[in-house]
Amino acid sequence: MNGYGMNGWGFEMGFGWLIPLLFIAAIVYFFMNNKQKAGRSARDILDEKYANGEIDEQEYNRMRDELNK
Repeated sequence: MNGYGMNGWGFEMGFGWLIPLLFIAAIVYFFMNNKQKAGRSARDILDEKYANGEIDEQEYNRMRDELNK
């Protein structure tokens, strides 16, 4: 009684695209999340060290000048 592609849940016709779509979204999310973590520049790291008090102002200025060369 059910026609071709209709198994009562409608996966082939209605929701069959949902699983691949979720899989692709998970892959995109994974790569975007890793890119943001890996995308920190040397200047960002230097600013963070200065803000955390790991380096003083003189060292910060010296390193910043080196990065700007």
